[in-house]
Amino acid sequence: MAHEHRDRSGSHERPVQGSTEGSMKESMEGSIEESAGAFRDARRSSGPSLEVREVGAVTWVGQGVARVRGLPGVRFEELIRFPENVMGMAFNLDPDGVDVVLLDKGERLRAGDEVERTGRILDVPVGESVLGRVIGPLGRPLDGGGRLEHTENRPVERPAPGITDRLPVTRPLQTGITSIDALIPIGRGQRELILGDRQTGKSAVALDTIINQGNTGVYCVYCAVGQRSSMVARLVQELRRHRVMDRCAVVVATGEDAPGLNYVAPYAATAMAEFFMERGDDVLVVYDDLTRHARSYRELSLLLRRPPAREAYPGDIFYIHSRLLERATHLNRELGGGSMTALPIIETQAQNVSA
Repeated sequence: MAHEHRDRSGSHERPVQGSTEGSMKESMEGSIEESAGAFRDARRSSGPSLEVREVGAVTWVGQGVARVRGLPGVRFEELIRFPENVMGMAFNLDPDGVDVVLLDKGERLRAGDEVERTGRILDVPVGESVLGRVIGPLGRPLDGGGRLEHTENRPVERPAPGITDRLPVTRPLQTGITSIDALIPIGRGQRELILGDRQTGKSAVALDTIINQGNTGVYCVYCAVGQRSSMVARLVQELRRHRVMDRCAVVVATGEDAPGLNYVAPYAATAMAEFFMERGDDVLVVYDDLTRHARSYRELSLLLRRPPAREAYPGDIFYIHSRLLERATHLNRELGGGSMTALPIIETQAQNVSA
């Protein structure tokens, strides 16, 4: 009986031991398989990846411009990245090189520095987030209010709406100045030039017009080109004092900025205003002023060795302003029915209107 009990107990113990060994073996195999899978994933993720980059080299650096060798596939107005994250815009596309307009200060750039294409045409952030803010032509905030929470970027250069996309100007835009509204009425979707000598109240007329839009539902974009920082600060303070800043965007390129930023500023402001126009709203854009914009373009053209014409301006000086102001219009109802009114400011010298 004792022998039978030992056999019987042994027969009971052996299957239990076998099942334990089997489960341990399965768990070890599972852990080995998991480790092998994790190792394969790690090797796959840490392996070398290939990317195509089109790079060139700086051959010459001037005041606000640079010449680059290489970049055969670069496009007009494409952003180009220099060392230390200095950005530039392709301006002249020649067979033997690319002339680039610098959008940042490039004092540290040297011949031989490597540059690369970004694949992006120059664009700016648009949307409700620009309202109440003071920003640069590239969308960088200048008021210390943090980054813009935007969801869309639009190129600064866009073709103007066609003839069939427009409607006649029928609704007035009140400036708040009785003499102007009675004698020279301005319509929503119109372009009206403010012309005068220095210190004759041109900016004051534009500022009063913006303040008068506080209860009309018209959004406003003020573009300062080559202005003093103190003057822009006073204007922003005045807008806040009249509580209209929350419906305005102020795009600033001061006289101490690179000439490329002064050139881009009006087009960037227009792209921001087009967002509201295409949404079906009415928007007012003030360019203060296009005289300094033309001088910046002349400076860039001479630095890039373009042929000068009358008073050293390049031959396409009229085209840069016509393609800018033609974007202001009154859209038809199929496109939302919005409008963009432009008030460009021109400074004359001793009432020399022809110049």
